[in-house]
Amino acid sequence: MLDYETLRVIWWLILGVLLIGFAITDGFDMGVAAIFRFISRSEDERHALLSSVEPVWEGNQVWFILAGGATFAAWPLLYATSFSGLYPAIFLLLLTFILRPVGFGFRSHVDDPRWRNLWDWVLFGSGTGAALLFGVAFGNLFLGVPFHFDALQRPVYTGGFFNLLHPFALTVGVVSLAMLVMHGAAYAALKVEQPLSQRAAALGGIAALVFAAAFLVAGFWVVGGLDGYHIVSAVDPLAPSNPLLKTVERVPRAWLDNYRIQPLLWIAPVGAVLMAVTTWLLLLRRRPGLAFLSSCGVQTCTILCGGFALFPFLLPSSTDPGHSLTVWDASSSAKTLLIMLVAVAIFLPLILAYTSWVYRVLKGRITLAHIRRESGLY
Repeated sequence: MLDYETLRVIWWLILGVLLIGFAITDGFDMGVAAIFRFISRSEDERHALLSSVEPVWEGNQVWFILAGGATFAAWPLLYATSFSGLYPAIFLLLLTFILRPVGFGFRSHVDDPRWRNLWDWVLFGSGTGAALLFGVAFGNLFLGVPFHFDALQRPVYTGGFFNLLHPFALTVGVVSLAMLVMHGAAYAALKVEQPLSQRAAALGGIAALVFAAAFLVAGFWVVGGLDGYHIVSAVDPLAPSNPLLKTVERVPRAWLDNYRIQPLLWIAPVGAVLMAVTTWLLLLRRRPGLAFLSSCGVQTCTILCGGFALFPFLLPSSTDPGHSLTVWDASSSAKTLLIMLVAVAIFLPLILAYTSWVYRVLKGRITLAHIRRESGLY
């Protein structure tokens, strides 16, 4: 039987896997939405780009739903604190998710260039906005979120939406946006024909270099003295969840503690930069299949890099560091985690198998000739 500590760590890993799955799959949806208006030269080319993601975007968003459900069930304090305190930001993020399928559905309902142009820019805003917001949210985890618990252990949020727009958080937002633009461009280069594929590859290469530069800036910001969080009191990883029983101090460069203890973790940040450069080179040499796989590696290494630095913190508090939520004091009971783990062991392989089958069925490039036949142009 797995003990409580092991179950908590496993669910931290599962949450990371779900976020990586979401970044890899729905990430290229957002990336294509952000760039399709700029790399296309005709309505047929725009149609081809959108056709590359329209059959799969709903399935890709399952990863986001799974991550939200896992947070609700495995980390209820994290869910309650973040979703109630950050409601305006989360509402804005959900709005971008809502507008994307609406844009897909409404864009071709009226045969008018002005109508299509309107929904093209809505799709651009939904893809760009979501990618940027995810990065800003991730950056704020390193800064701490202004919340604390009252006497009844109810979360109290003391900040506002614009407080989240710290320069460091915006820098991480640029990292996220460049990463997903690179990912979407690599996917587009793989799925459409020339010369559209070449334009996507060129933009993806630029985005890869921007990502590498912004990632290094954010990294040096952390190394250069950004305050991190460090638990200074004793921690019982087998105790029931109660975030008010620990003492936490803010210490410069504390986010590097795990990397100092386990130098092998440096594989994640180094891998993110190296794979971004590799993606650029592969796109430059017109190897979109390998470039897309390399881009998937960038998503994985970037999320692992942040997760390794933050562990065991899930949601640090800038108002009262001692009220920060960690892996050891924000989880559900051991019985709940065990029951959910059984469910994950059954259903996650099914989701992976079904997703793999869908992408196998949809493999191959989308040609302009096919788009024109569908449109009845010849």
